[in-house]
Amino acid sequence: MIRTAILALLVALALPIYAETPAPPADLTAPPADAVVEASGLASLVLTPGTGDDHPGTADYARVRFTVWNSTGKLIQHLESPKSVTLAVASMLPGWRMATEQMVAGESRRIWIPASLGAGKIAEGELYVIDADLIEIVRPQVAPPNVAAPPADATTSKSGLAWIVLQPGTGDGHPTARSHVTVHYTGWTADGTMIDSSVLRGQPATFPLTGVIRGWTEGVQLMTRGEKRRFWVPANLAYGRDKSKPQGMLVFDIELVDF
Repeated sequence: MIRTAILALLVALALPIYAETPAPPADLTAPPADAVVEASGLASLVLTPGTGDDHPGTADYARVRFTVWNSTGKLIQHLESPKSVTLAVASMLPGWRMATEQMVAGESRRIWIPASLGAGKIAEGELYVIDADLIEIVRPQVAPPNVAAPPADATTSKSGLAWIVLQPGTGDGHPTARSHVTVHYTGWTADGTMIDSSVLRGQPATFPLTGVIRGWTEGVQLMTRGEKRRFWVPANLAYGRDKSKPQGMLVFDIELVDF
């Protein structure tokens, strides 16, 4: 199923904890004298400088690697090298977001986050200490100029699904309704709001065509390997009246990687 809320939920993902877990730092319970302490109570210390002067903004995404402890020394989350995850900066805990917006690519920073900047995730009187690596700043994808309606040269099926081919594929094989497909995709609402993107996460998604919205089931079967299409999916082929999901017509750029 299309995971429309995945970008906002990634920060709450229970990432795997590995057998060789890192020991908590010696300055776990209080930042050292050379840390920068802000009026908000947030403290941070640059462990490894990065390069350049470009900082992520609230609307951006950050490809990061991190380890989180609480002030008792309990390991909360640990993502070991070379693994990384792409998070919406806006979805981070407020203290982590504030520190990340000060970082540059390649930088490693230790961050002490008080409960007041923990969005209810940190117990009163405790700290979260995060060792974070900012690997890459990822800018959000700009919505297509024709996101509000299919252009005149689009093809429209009897169901109302419309599309244009952005990149031809290879071969003449097509997936069937029962196929499992691997795709890269980005989706927007008709007003240009991005709802999900495997491209931002840097990892294609694999799922059965029986488990997605009807517009996808119909449209992806028309594609060949390597092909990229933009689909305008009417509401009745998307999420209909399910108010928990994006409403109205949705637009998806889909690249069929394999099936």
